[in-house]
This record gives sequence, structure tokens and C-alpha cells, in this order.
Amino acid sequence: MSDDQERAGFEALAQDGADDDAARGLGARLKAAQGADLKALAALWLHGAAAAPERIPGIYDAVAEGYLGEPVGAPAVPTEINRRPQPIPPAFWTALWQLLGEPPSGLEAVNLTTKTAALAGLVAPALSTRIGKACLAYPGATAAVAQGYPRRFTIEALARCPADSLGGAFHALVVDNGFDLEVLDREALGLDRLPAPLDYLNARILQCHDLWHILAGYRTTALHEVAISAFQLAQFGHHYSAMFLGMVLTRVAFERPEGGPLMLQTILTAWAHGRRTPPLLGVDWEAVWARPLDQVRSQLGVAPYVSPFPADLFEQLQVAA
Repeated sequence: MSDDQERAGFEALAQDGADDDAARGLGARLKAAQGADLKALAALWLHGAAAAPERIPGIYDAVAEGYLGEPVGAPAVPTEINRRPQPIPPAFWTALWQLLGEPPSGLEAVNLTTKTAALAGLVAPALSTRIGKACLAYPGATAAVAQGYPRRFTIEALARCPADSLGGAFHALVVDNGFDLEVLDREALGLDRLPAPLDYLNARILQCHDLWHILAGYRTTALHEVAISAFQLAQFGHHYSAMFLGMVLTRVAFERPEGGPLMLQTILTAWAHGRRTPPLLGVDWEAVWARPLDQVRSQLGVAPYVSPFPADLFEQLQVAA
């Protein structure tokens, strides 16, 4: 089979999708033995990201159950699962294959973020309304959005927090690593001009991403950036995370299928962690800045992520190479 034929078959799988029973079986087969099914799963994840956002929670719940051997243990997210998939435009596939063709050395964090976000902008225009509506079906999302466009956190408020508090840990993470407080500039990205609820959702996760790293126990390493994307997706259907995970698994499936078990165990345990964690989107963070991190975790019902592999595994391998 030629590369063009293989890609055409993959694109067809991504357009068609699959039901939850098929997704569950796919997860079980991948747990038993890796193989061509990894591409089928990557196509299914891209189906959710680029054609049917309503299918994302059912797909991931089912795959996680098949792969991990137990249900995620959270109520189903009541999205409109019977809607017809939106056609995936040819421009999306052109951009995806170009992205996958870039050498890993050219895909540093900011570059990868920008290119993955660009993929999300190449889906059918009608999909944005569906994405927003699907997100509102996740626990706590509607109440969070009702709070209005998020006001900014300030580094000054964090600097006043005790060192052992949530705010103190957040301040140290940002300052010690030279991070921006909200990851990227929300105004430069035009997030305030997006239709509701995407304006709120995208701005909120930019300001909460590093905060959730701390609270939910995800390190700021390459592997845990993948993991926290699954956590974010499980919390409220974050579309960028859906696109990122679909792209990552597609790259693994086509280029490094031997890495499938590592990625799947990481992504699916983090997905289950996000589904089992109470909704964090609408938390009044300023009200708990000064409290000890363990106390905030207990108050919000958040257990730290138990990583199945060393968080810095990729960094260790890079040093060894």
C-alpha cells in the first residue's frame, strides 16, 4: 500500500468514527497487543476533535475502559451523540500531514502549540458551535461560564501568599521558570472575540493550565504536558487538548508505534483522573490562594495524578542520547 493510499484510508476512518462498543474493543485489543489498531485509534480521536466533538467523552471513556480494564467511574457526559459528523476539510489534512512531516527538533513547545492551534482553525466553520455546546454538557461547565469572562490573576497577589500555599507554589512555578502567568496572551489570540462559551473556556484554561499542573500533580515535563492535556479534555472537553492528543497519537502511530503503550497508558490514566476529579473550571481560586496546597486539594476533592512512568522520562532519554 502506498503512503497516499494509507493516508486516504486513515482520513476515511477519521471521518466515519465508531461507536462506544467498537472503541472499547479497540482499547482492549491495543492493551493485548500493539499493531495497526493504533492508527485506528488515532483516527477515532481525530474524529472527535475534527468532526464530532459530542463523541469525545464516550470515545475516551470506552477506550479507557477497554485499555485499563475498568470503567472510569464517572457519570456519562450527556452530549448529543447522534449528530452527524461534520465533514473534515481537505485543508485540515494537508496541514496535519505537513505537521507530522516536521522533524521533532523543529517542534519546540511554542511552535507545536501554535501549529496545533492552527489545525483547530481548519475544521469546518460550523463545528465551533457544536464544540461550545458539547463543552457545556460537562459537569460544572455551565455554572463556570455563567461567572462571566475571567478576570486576570495578578503576580502581586500571588507574591503575597505563603510559600507552602497554593498561591505560593503557583508564584514559584511562574517566576522560577520564567513562565507567563497565563501561558499565552489572551487578547493577542483574540479569545475575547470568540463566540460564547468558547471565549470563556479558552481564556480560563490559559490562566488555569499551570495552576492545574500544581493542584492535580502534573509536572511541567514533556510527558506530563501530554498527560495534563487528557486531564483538561476530561474536565470540560477542551478542544485544543482533543486536537493535540489526536495529533500526538497520529504521529506515534505512523512514526513510532512502539511508543504506543507508553502514550496510551499515560493519556488514558490522565483521562480517567480528570473524569474522577470534581470540576475545577469554576473554582474561585483567589479565595484559596493563601491556603496550604494539601488543604486546597482536600477541600476540592483533588487527588494528585499517579504517573505510570517517570514524569521526566523523555528528558532522561534525551540526556542519555
